[in-house]
Amino acid sequence: MNEINPDKYPNFLSSPFLLENDDIYRYWRDQKLSDYPKNISELIVEINDPRSLTQSEFDALQRCCRKTNMAIYAGKTGTDPDPEIPLAISEKFGLHGLNKNWLADDTGLTSLTVVDNGVRQQYIPYTNRAINWHTDGYYNSPEQQIHALNLHVVQRAAEGGENALMDHEIVYILLREKNPDYIKALMQSDVLTIPARIQNGEVARKEQTGPVFSITPNGDLHMRYTIRVNNVIWKDDDITSQALRYLDEILNSNSDYIYRGRLEAGMGLVSNNVLHDRAAFTDDEHYKRHYYRARYFDRLKGTGVIL
Repeated sequence: MNEINPDKYPNFLSSPFLLENDDIYRYWRDQKLSDYPKNISELIVEINDPRSLTQSEFDALQRCCRKTNMAIYAGKTGTDPDPEIPLAISEKFGLHGLNKNWLADDTGLTSLTVVDNGVRQQYIPYTNRAINWHTDGYYNSPEQQIHALNLHVVQRAAEGGENALMDHEIVYILLREKNPDYIKALMQSDVLTIPARIQNGEVARKEQTGPVFSITPNGDLHMRYTIRVNNVIWKDDDITSQALRYLDEILNSNSDYIYRGRLEAGMGLVSNNVLHDRAAFTDDEHYKRHYYRARYFDRLKGTGVIL
């Protein structure tokens, strides 16, 4: 935090996510929670084609993202596999820093579908198994954190595959209201470590250590988190343990702030990398689950904190 230049980024010093800005936080919190959507249906915006999004369609999606850090579009492209569908809507939101990870398609998108051979079958996203709560890119370096996550559905599974979604700013509020020290603990620079990934006896990805919650230079909140228990090292102190237990309790509750549902073909998610999970699923000859995933180093334009 001390490295932020206040002259260049004045919004940082007035961020509601700084613990010392209690009055600013309370004002922002009240605005955030006022008329906050309580059902996933309130996040859905009917559109025609993401490749030619109208201004009114974009405005509706952006308004929802300003409130909840996410929106769901219901388009009319059906099972069209054109990668330009998710790429075009991302560009409309000012997203250009696409994270082209090592298992991505040539387009930079990642095709999430069951793979029965090759290296991809070793990783859960390419299986039909459940994936627990996380934000994307939690194992990335500090310089390559994922600030926007978009999904587009080419085809759903025959059964299962539902997602749960939760706004990370709401999680921040719930933790801070319970105990501000939980936020302080989860902002420690060494609270979460992801060990190096070793492939063929060599380091394919270095060990990454950093905070769960951090504040961007523009004063917005970023969250880096996984609920997984394997290959994760948490700082061993009492307040961190308490914070993690309460966070686990939140994510495993029936909170109105957790949205659950299954997206159909032609639907998609635009988000500031909110918390999410995925239920296990089953494919058949007619329905083979295929999602495009796009991860960006940028944040959705026009969705920053407004005081």
